[in-house]
Amino acid sequence: MSVIGTSTVRTDGSSKVRGDAVYTVDIGLPGMLHASLLRSPVAAGQITRLDPSKALESPEVWSVITAADAPSHRHGLIIGDQRILASRRVAFEGEPIAAIAAETPRAARAAAATIELAIDEEDPIVDLDLAVAEGARLVHPDWATFRPVGDDFPRQGNVAGELLSDPPGVDDAFARAPLVVEDEYRAGRQYQAYLEPKAVVAEYESGRYTIHVSHQFPFNVRDRLAAALAVRPSAIRVVGHHIGGGFGAKLDLGIEPHAALLARATGRSVKLVQDRTEDLITCPSRENGVVRIRSAVGADGTILAREIDVLMDAGAAAGDTPILCSLPLLLAGGAYKVGPTRVRARAVYTNTAPTGAFRGVSGTYLVFAVESHMDHIAAELGIDRRELRLRNLMEDGDRLRNGQELPDASILREAFTRVEEMTPWANTGLGTYRGVGISATVWLTNPMPGSAVLKLHEDGTLGVVTAATDNGSGAVTMGVIQIAAEQLGLHPDDVVVTMPDTDTAAYDAGSQGSRTTHIVGRAVEAAGAELRTKVLRTAGEMLEAAPEDLELVAGSVGVRGVPDSRIPLADVAKEATFSVGPLSGSGSYATILPGYDPSCASGMLFPAFPTPTYHVHLAEVEVDPVTGNVTILRYIVAQEVGRAINPDGVWGQIQGGVAQGLGYALYEGLQIGADGRYQQRTLESYRLPIAPDIPRVEVIILEHPDPAGPFGAKGVAEPPVVPVAAAVANAVADAVGAPITSIPITPNDVLDALERAAR
Repeated sequence: MSVIGTSTVRTDGSSKVRGDAVYTVDIGLPGMLHASLLRSPVAAGQITRLDPSKALESPEVWSVITAADAPSHRHGLIIGDQRILASRRVAFEGEPIAAIAAETPRAARAAAATIELAIDEEDPIVDLDLAVAEGARLVHPDWATFRPVGDDFPRQGNVAGELLSDPPGVDDAFARAPLVVEDEYRAGRQYQAYLEPKAVVAEYESGRYTIHVSHQFPFNVRDRLAAALAVRPSAIRVVGHHIGGGFGAKLDLGIEPHAALLARATGRSVKLVQDRTEDLITCPSRENGVVRIRSAVGADGTILAREIDVLMDAGAAAGDTPILCSLPLLLAGGAYKVGPTRVRARAVYTNTAPTGAFRGVSGTYLVFAVESHMDHIAAELGIDRRELRLRNLMEDGDRLRNGQELPDASILREAFTRVEEMTPWANTGLGTYRGVGISATVWLTNPMPGSAVLKLHEDGTLGVVTAATDNGSGAVTMGVIQIAAEQLGLHPDDVVVTMPDTDTAAYDAGSQGSRTTHIVGRAVEAAGAELRTKVLRTAGEMLEAAPEDLELVAGSVGVRGVPDSRIPLADVAKEATFSVGPLSGSGSYATILPGYDPSCASGMLFPAFPTPTYHVHLAEVEVDPVTGNVTILRYIVAQEVGRAINPDGVWGQIQGGVAQGLGYALYEGLQIGADGRYQQRTLESYRLPIAPDIPRVEVIILEHPDPAGPFGAKGVAEPPVVPVAAAVANAVADAVGAPITSIPITPNDVLDALERAAR
């Protein structure tokens, strides 16, 4: 019986529920020291004094390192704009200045407090528009010396990266359009709010570092740490452990260099764990952004042309925001046909904590802007909002703004139809202070390579060796395991997956962008095909039968149609071990990018949407006219998944993604003061939604198997968060009778909108 398409229980569930799972915060090694970081208390300024001598007087302190003890070169994912420790200038609150190793965490923190630090404070650059204004003070006066990915990479001043697409015909379309609609939308930052704060344990022995982390992308830690320390990647071994949540924040380098340098300086293993406030104020949160969008519209609702200008806050280091600048091009039209479109997107330096990846990356606020703008167009034309979308909906063969063809875009119309069947549009949002919103999007399944080795153990179980991580989604502990089990006809309980280890597993691009089941699943299929051939060959010799006459059933192999001929896989593995050698197979896979027009834009680092999926969300809300609170009455998702390997797992990821999206839309926000400091500094003040705030999401799973995916599977986990803010904002706007132009939508925003509507 096939296990594909069944809701098997995740294999790490029991250990996590029982508290047996080991996370990085749980690790304790013999003789281990504990570390603390001295961080900048201000957002911008010149360091005028740094004296660690008092900290070194403590008998419990083993080492204090400053910039003088660390590599002096700059490093970074796209632009070399970061140092391990600040030397002359600080560019954001929380920037590391010194690192201390001591016998206990308390002693390390106490020693950090004794370091004499003086900073000549400067007025920080916080506002995005002011940062890009002519004559603005530079966050990094020496930005021109930073090493980018290419010599012609577009950047200047406080602009860390820029995408520009300016096709012909835009101005002409605006000149002849009967209607021009223009809007501005703003979105705040969002903290990933994982339960396990960032932590690392570092060892140094015989010229090699061993780094223990709960990380989404172990090979990125290895390579980025090697670049920061100026050593070969082979000098670093990264060992992964259970991840206490990440949602993108544990994809890039963080505090690993500090622990590594202290381990080398002391000759002892060193553990560094951030407290919650430290984690919150330095986490690479979802970036805040400003979206200005303008459309030329025909009388029938046809979108003749569009302009979109996006400012994305990179914080004090570029990180991956120059890559994210490509997304406005890919999402400028949303799920709809749009004429020639001018796109400008800029990643902007500010004196704030560097931003980074968060589930759905920049798509959350870009889709919010495009879909809210669609509602505005419908209002101007007096056309029903859903009808306007259906008139402009993309069809098979239509293209994104990069020239990429979508051969199966008609799935969008199917999604709209299925939502309509579940709840007719005409019957939704009825009643005073009630409203309905709908949104749609096309989203990608992240590419990049993955690999796996399958080993048949002598007890008949199957081992999977991979550097892929399970970030809590179940992609490994359900999807990959089910795909592996299917290869040899085993039950998922008989499949064992190793923890990631860069010394023993081949390269994998990490838990990000819904790629694991799709990419690693394909690698497992390839490995399984090789292993199955070897198993059948060995079993054939044991049974004196041709391999093509054999079948694998329930942990055994035998002649097809002869049940009494079956022998356990354990016996096959034992026979092979002492004859031809242990039985194993290896496989790898990397998505081939779809065709696109490379000349369509400059600064395009993420050029296409591989393995696209299609989504429609509908939200019904009620607002309280006295308090401004918003209640979600109903939430419906139609999501195309290729093939649901584990239906319960798919539902769980959609439910979780919507929950995060509701937090982003209504509750969460890292407000930045004029001093460059976050106003929310604890989980208590950072308003996360709780169980009563979240409805049970009604899920419509659309299956259109992808020939390139394992058993047809595409990405699942990331896209459910993307359209949520758009659907909710449109529903709130419908309920109050006035547009919503910023997220999160606070109670004050609702009350202000009600007041505007009453004028």
